[in-house]
Order: sequence, then C-alpha cells, then structure tokens
Amino acid sequence: MSDDQRSNILFLMTDQHRADTLGAYGNPHGTTPVLDELARSGTRFDRWYTPTAICTPARASLLTGQAPFRHQVLANRERNVGYIEDLAEGTFTFVDALRDSGYNTGLVGKWHAGARREAGDYGLDGPELPGSAWHNPVEAEDYLRYLEDNGLPPYAISDRIRGTLPNGGPGNLLAARLHQPLEATFEHYLATRTIELIDRYADELRSGSRPFFLQLNFFGPHLPYVLPEEYFDLIDPEDVELPGSIVETFEGKPPVQKNYSAHWTFDTMPIETTRKLIAVYQGYVAMIDHEIGRVVEALDRRGLTDSTAVFFSSDHGEFTGAHRLHDKGPAMYEDIYRTAGLLRVPSGVAGQVREEFVSLLDCTATILDLAGIDSSPAVDSRSLVPLARGDEASDWAPDIVCEFHGHHFPYPQRMLRTERYKLVVNPESTHELYDLDRDPDELHNVHGLPEMDGVRRELTARLYRLLRDRGDNFYHWMTTMDDVGEVDHDPTQSGLDESSYSDRNGHAQEAVAQGSSARG
Repeated sequence: MSDDQRSNILFLMTDQHRADTLGAYGNPHGTTPVLDELARSGTRFDRWYTPTAICTPARASLLTGQAPFRHQVLANRERNVGYIEDLAEGTFTFVDALRDSGYNTGLVGKWHAGARREAGDYGLDGPELPGSAWHNPVEAEDYLRYLEDNGLPPYAISDRIRGTLPNGGPGNLLAARLHQPLEATFEHYLATRTIELIDRYADELRSGSRPFFLQLNFFGPHLPYVLPEEYFDLIDPEDVELPGSIVETFEGKPPVQKNYSAHWTFDTMPIETTRKLIAVYQGYVAMIDHEIGRVVEALDRRGLTDSTAVFFSSDHGEFTGAHRLHDKGPAMYEDIYRTAGLLRVPSGVAGQVREEFVSLLDCTATILDLAGIDSSPAVDSRSLVPLARGDEASDWAPDIVCEFHGHHFPYPQRMLRTERYKLVVNPESTHELYDLDRDPDELHNVHGLPEMDGVRRELTARLYRLLRDRGDNFYHWMTTMDDVGEVDHDPTQSGLDESSYSDRNGHAQEAVAQGSSARG
C-alpha cells in the first residue's frame, strides 16, 4: 500500500461508557450530536462487545490484539489480585508496527494498560500522565501547568453523592459538582492537547513525511461523575428512565452479585438519588461529546477528514443503577459488556448499521489493515474494514466469547453470547442462562429449568469447543463439571489413558462394566 493510500487514524475512547447514552443507540435527550454524526457518516455496530469488562485487561487487548487469557494482564493495578501487571517484554503491539511502518503515534489521556510501562515507553507521544490512574489525575503536572498558563481556577468540588458501606463506612464517591468552568475541566484539557498534536502531525503530513495514529482516551464517564454546573444539572432527573433491571432481586443468581450491590451501596440511597446519578452520568457523556466535537473540528480545519479513519468506543460499560449495581464487576450483563462501536473509514459506507458480533479486540487488526500492515500477529483480532465498506460477511462468527478474571478478588468467568441467548459459566457458583428475546433485562436465570436443557447443552458444548480451540485452559474445568458433549481428547492431560475419553463417548462401555465387576 502506497503512502497516499494509508489512512491517518483517530481513535476516540471513553471509559466505563454505556451504549444507551448515545442518541445513535437510542438515548432520547439529543445530547451527543457529534458522536451521532459519526454514526450517520460511518458505521454503527450494534453488537460490539468488550473482551472483558475491566479497564487494564481490555486496554491491553486493544494494544496487542490478544484476548486477556493470552496476554495475561488480567486485573487493574490498583485492585490487583496477584496477576502480572504488565505485558511481557517483546509482546507484539500495534504501536510498534505502526512506528516501524513510518507512522507518528500519539496518545492523550488515560493509559491504564499496565503498571510500570507507560504510554511513552511504547512510543506514544503525548503529555505524561499517571499510567495507572483510573480517574481524572487532577494533580498531574501538565494539567496544573495548563490551568496556570490559561489563568483557570483549580479543581474544587461540592454536593458529593455517596452511600453507606456494609460496615458502616462512607461509600465510594459516585458524583460531585465541580467548581470550575468548562475550559478548566480535565476533559477540555485533554481535547486541547489532542488538537495540539493534530496540528503538529498535520504539518508533518503536509510535508509528505508521516501519516499519524492519534488516540484520545477520556477518563470519563467512569465514576465519580465530577462535572461543572451546566452538565451536572443538564438532565432533569424527572426525565430519566430507570433501567428495567433496577427491580433485580438476585434470586437464582450468583451471591457475589448481591455482595457487589452492597459494596456499591445501592440500597442505602433513595431512588431519587439514583435518578440524579443517572442524569449526571448522561451529562458527563454530553460534556465528552462536546469535547470530541472540538477535536473533529480540528480535523476539518486541517483538511484531514477525508483521509482519516475515526474510531469511537470504550473499554467497557457501566451499571449506573442497572441490576442495583454501580461500576462493573463479576456479573456479565449487557450493561457492561455491550458497548458503543462507531467506525468511519475512507471510502466507507455512510449510515450503515452492522449486526455482526464484533469486539474491541477487532480494532487492533483494523488499525493495522488501515495502515497496510500485516495483521496476523494480532491473533485474536479481525479487521472491520470490510464491514465498514459494506462487504458481506457470511463467514463471521454467529456468537462471541467474553471473559473475566477478577477485580478486588479472583473470580474467573466465561460468557457465550448468541443471537438469542447468553450463557455465563461461574465455576465456584451458579451458572447463568438468559433468554434475551423474552428477558432483555437479564432478570431471570433459566439455566436450571428443565425446558432449557437442550439450549443449555448446546451452548455449553459450543462454549467448550471455542475455549479449547483458542487455547483458553478454562475449558479443562468444564470438561469434568459440565455437560460439554463428546470429548475427543484425554481430559486428564496425562496422555496415558485413552479410555478416559473413549468411555465418555460410549466406545468402551464393556471395558467399564468389566472393571466394575472385577472391583465388586
């Protein structure tokens, strides 16, 4: 691919962002005009999932094109439960590939893809910010310098919203009113630094030297939702529609979900507070949309719109009261696994909606494809460029697998999402099965119902085969504990006893019977 065919790439990313806050995904308030225009001028993916609903592992997957079980960075540093905290030296990243191919590469904002190695260590230009911060790092030197250079007031908050923990202590801060003008917010600062890099890269591009990849990572709308007045009060709580799953009882669900609800203090706050939290969260999204608009305008101003591919997604979703929860955690509901995914590429189809199951993981191969680079090292990723250009995809998988490994404590889970159903395997607890046609809010776990036996067996066997094929050793536990169908390998991993799997498939029942007789 010649230099003039290689796309510039702008990757816009939010943190802990519900898809339903965008007008393009059904929000009625009209507060995301910039992202809605990106959907109108590009492709909206309706079945876009995160590989795992937790920041660091999801971001490491985007960086490498590897599923979390493969790159093995499985938890956030600040809540690490004993897993490794950084990618192994020499791990393939799309940034290395882009730089080797002559791209400028930059990142402004949240990194959180490891503990000791930060964005600059991977060759990404941009202001130095704390690499493992999960909230706006308002004490960062570059941000403080930005405030001083522009005569802007410092960070200050009031009207804090929090509940009460099970042990009687104060709950995590969920929201607060920010006493700064919009121009002083961390979000405005990030957009400003991004525009500065666009201008710098555009000058080099005009000289014919280098195309660019630039990633803008907001820390929001991750809680706490700390917003200036005009966005804190933008949405009237009376206009907020509560999620259907707010009536969650946790009956027939893994007990950890009820524990997480207590940890996030849902029942210690009145429903009016929940409405306000949802309203402020949507205001946060509106503010980010405004700042994205400034960045998009900079592309237009420099004449880069037609030659630049633009992505928008998030690392995962957020509960915001759904299932009587906040944040995320060991509960594989759509609220935190299905996210917004928008993509506009040069020569792409405008205004199309794709129904294929795709993943944040697929962005890695897509970035490489747009740059004319071999994407095969991104082993768990597949380019979305053909879909964005309107091609048929008859060989696309009819389902998607997601995973979770723990946050606060180890808690392994695997999920299979199909057109109609979702299966969640919880090794230490109750498995879950949801019929999303009949129960879109995922309130009723039908895993144990006799009438679901056929569906349960089919999905369990399918998940088992997919995990085994991709090398995810989680399947070993399922071999002995779940009805996975025929087993064509030695599940003991000894390599010594072929009857252990031939018996299971019904080919050596006589030998089993003889053995039983002899023992008797």
